[in-house]
Amino acid sequence: MLGVSFIGWASDYSGIMVSVRNDGNTLSAIAHRLIAPRTRLVLLVFIFFYLLLVAGVFGWLVSDVLNSQTQAPFGILALMLMGLLGGQMLYRWRVDLLVTSAVIVLVTLVAILLGPTEVVRGSVKALNDGVNAITGGQPIVSYLDPWAINPQTGQLGVVRKVLPSFILWMAFTFLFCYLGSVLPIWRWAQPINYIGFWITAFTMVLGGLGAALAFFVAPEISSFKLPAFKEFAPVVQSGTARGIQPLWPMLFITIACGAISGWHALFGSVGTARQIENETDVLPVGGGAMLFGENMLGILSLLAVTTAGQGAGAAAFAGGIGRFLSIFGIPVEYGTALGFAAFVLIVITVLQLGFRVMRVALAELLGDRWPLFQNIHAATLISVAAAAFLVLTGVYLYLWQMFGAANQLMAALALLVVTVWLVSSGRSPLYAGLPGVFMLVTTMAAILVNIYNLVSSVVIPASGAGQFGMVAGAVVMIAIGALLEVAAILIAIDSFAAYRRYAARPMQPGPAPAAD
Repeated sequence: MLGVSFIGWASDYSGIMVSVRNDGNTLSAIAHRLIAPRTRLVLLVFIFFYLLLVAGVFGWLVSDVLNSQTQAPFGILALMLMGLLGGQMLYRWRVDLLVTSAVIVLVTLVAILLGPTEVVRGSVKALNDGVNAITGGQPIVSYLDPWAINPQTGQLGVVRKVLPSFILWMAFTFLFCYLGSVLPIWRWAQPINYIGFWITAFTMVLGGLGAALAFFVAPEISSFKLPAFKEFAPVVQSGTARGIQPLWPMLFITIACGAISGWHALFGSVGTARQIENETDVLPVGGGAMLFGENMLGILSLLAVTTAGQGAGAAAFAGGIGRFLSIFGIPVEYGTALGFAAFVLIVITVLQLGFRVMRVALAELLGDRWPLFQNIHAATLISVAAAAFLVLTGVYLYLWQMFGAANQLMAALALLVVTVWLVSSGRSPLYAGLPGVFMLVTTMAAILVNIYNLVSSVVIPASGAGQFGMVAGAVVMIAIGALLEVAAILIAIDSFAAYRRYAARPMQPGPAPAAD
């Protein structure tokens, strides 16, 4: 609540506004003009590897849910078809928006609610079993995740088995995102995001109301199930793995987008600024969406996981949503299916746009020297292959925490660009500069903690156990973390020099008031 009130909404709002006031230019283009040409190059490198972490962690999330939850895939398949139909109806057949919305949203919602039926679940299970029979039910890759919670024992440490069915759904997820990257926006990404908005909004509103009512009518749902965190800097041990999780800075990168998000600032300048009809709309779009959208989703997620949900991760979120919706008489299995669908929709719509920006960043970084990277298909496939490597070799907890740190660091760098723009235009930069510096220090410290944990909990024990796939994934994450640290330092140095340069200039008088 403190983060979104003093930092998050201001970052989103100013990220859009600085682009609107600079002819719709992105943050990297503004940095090139205001700070230094080197800053744009470094920022593009940062953006690509930041989005690679996003793709890795979100690719794992979606693939795992589609593989392990047989009620989830049918609704996502319907989403794909309805997205294609929605774009065709709106932009080719010129069907009224209300009619189009009723068709594509209702069909998707019905498909989601059909997910828990025996016919649908049995069909998905039969598909998974058939694919897994290729290897006789044996995993393609297996590794010990020291920080995953074993649902049977409640203890830390789970052997993750990557079965062929997981590869199938990972390929499906990345195909979905490939289409979102290369097809025209109107054909795929926009209608799919539009459907996802309504499904997510429906889930959030009803889930939030259910959580509020549960406090009064269903104490068994609203009571906390998880123990309180009471240590400032605990040392966590799980078998041969040893890690640290200090409250600062890890809290700030664990609860990621609900408080402040670099994704919002980045895409606010890349896309939102070019769709704003009037400057006065920037405050409700940028500030309002963060305060009343993302923040509320973050709080609802925490409530679902800590009170109603059981287990961990997506299953706990979906289970909590299902129990909140049961307050209105909706059977828990259908509410849970809606929770899984909303979870996947939120993640996969972000993921497809991430690949779109990754291939643009590759084209700008390397396209002049190697024309191959200017090809949208080649650049997207390279980005997908890199993300798939992280999914298959990365330990999920560290992948998530490294993503969280990179996401908040992206927000800090966006605030630094806004700070320089404010001082260059004679405005007070404090509201952006102070939280920008705080987030810069916090997230860079979090990346260092992650690097230490990767070495102590993955590289050393996995090397001794001969799990060299895990070692390779950890080494890549360490290298990405170090690269992000160096990029952030260079951007901070350039931003500080530009700040001093603009602050030393005499203030320019404003325009004289018009005569009566």
